Amino acid sequence: MQGQPADPAARPRRTRRPGRHPVRLCLPHEPPPLMTLDRSRDKTGTHHGDNTLEVLDDPLDHIGDWGPTGTDTGLFQLVPVRVERDLPLLSPWMNDPAVAAFWELSGPPAVTEYHLRAQLDGDGRSVPCIGVLDGTPMSYWEIYRADLDPLARHYPTRPHDCGLHLLLATVGDRGRGLGSILLRAVADLVLDNRPSSARVLAEPDLRNIPSVTAFLNAGFRFSAEVDLPTKRAALMVRDRSLRHLM
Repeated sequence: MQGQPADPAARPRRTRRPGRHPVRLCLPHEPPPLMTLDRSRDKTGTHHGDNTLEVLDDPLDHIGDWGPTGTDTGLFQLVPVRVERDLPLLSPWMNDPAVAAFWELSGPPAVTEYHLRAQLDGDGRSVPCIGVLDGTPMSYWEIYRADLDPLARHYPTRPHDCGLHLLLATVGDRGRGLGSILLRAVADLVLDNRPSSARVLAEPDLRNIPSVTAFLNAGFRFSAEVDLPTKRAALMVRDRSLRHLM
């Protein structure tokens, strides 16, 4: 099961399909967004413009303090990426053909390094992490502020929405329910550690049926089909208010 990078600008080889409007929602179930955020921001979190708005919480820069969580398959923890340590691990993962089909980060290690540094050198709105299960690195994650991400222009977001992308590294870990277990665990970590976040979002490629199914089995609900600049996606939502019912 694979997700996709949060920022399409990091994937220059993908282009929008001609003749399609960049935003099209099918079967929407969301109320209008609670507020519109001006995207002109500096690293302090201040929005600039006619009306200056201060973002009251910090970006996603304390994930390393979230600690481990127990799952049905063992003890799981998100460990923020360090390029020098993790690039030799991540670059081969990105060159797996099943992964490359959706992430489009195959090639020499410099391709993956560029993608990682774009997040690590940014303002903290997207954090790349290694997923460690019982002491073994086995997955790659991106935890991002969906309401501050460029993709927020393409579907209704709410303040402090967080998003997830997941890559399971080993073929043997795919297709047996592990992705759903970890998605639920990480969504719970987000909701437990970010009380301002009422929802966790994901936008897997609509063609990636195993990924969409894994999100559904993890307690996410299908909200809409969304035309993004790089793909047609399934907008998946896990609501804080429904987390113990699904």
